[in-house]
Amino acid sequence: MLKASKGKALVTGARGGIGRAIALALAGEGFDVAVCDLALSEDLETVARLAAAKGVKAQAVAGDIADIASHDALLDEAEAALGPLTCLINNAGVSVMSRGDLLDVTPQSYDRCQAVNTRGPFFLTQAFARRLLARDRDPALHHAIVTVSSANAIAVSIARGEYCVSKAGVSMVSKLFAARLADRGIGVYEIQPGFIETAMTAPSKAKYDALIDQGLTVIRRFGTPDEVGRIAATLALGLLPYTSGQAIQADGGLLTVRY
Repeated sequence: MLKASKGKALVTGARGGIGRAIALALAGEGFDVAVCDLALSEDLETVARLAAAKGVKAQAVAGDIADIASHDALLDEAEAALGPLTCLINNAGVSVMSRGDLLDVTPQSYDRCQAVNTRGPFFLTQAFARRLLARDRDPALHHAIVTVSSANAIAVSIARGEYCVSKAGVSMVSKLFAARLADRGIGVYEIQPGFIETAMTAPSKAKYDALIDQGLTVIRRFGTPDEVGRIAATLALGLLPYTSGQAIQADGGLLTVRY
């Protein structure tokens, strides 16, 4: 039996890691979910099945957020499966093509980070916001846009300079849309994950485990995708009243100033 819906969410980059955890956290709270990744895959279909097992509607959809011309078709497909969306989770992102000296960053790697991490979320958020503003919305439901950026929106990592620039950019995107949409009843938020245990962080985990043990973070461990998922669900439900544009630092205290 389907649960009474708390909303209908599109989650980008949902095949694994943080995106998967967010989709399942939303489903657990009663959101119908469209889980999106660059291509349909068994992993993405598994996320949809696990979400549906929680008693909600779930649909796997393919979409490249860097392809701005495809955004309306992506939103159309999600809404055809679920009904009018109430929530967008901008989670899809890429890292650098290779870590290295800031002086060796290539235009190709820089442009790729910008296209996926900043430009894509900007225009997908724009397209989604236009839809919300153009129709009547259920006042019983919270309408929200949540963007997953990174602690590197603030913290410098010179081996991944182009990634840092793109995440600083999408952090501003979130603030801009928060200011534009707040008085229209749409909550816009940002999550800045720090060291989260995913496939993306696996190659550098041993290095950062040692630094965390030495006090790099206040909470001396990696975070988990499920913890970020719970934060995203809290924001999507509107459980932080009288907030707009806030960045939630899910970083174990990495960005906490200490002396």
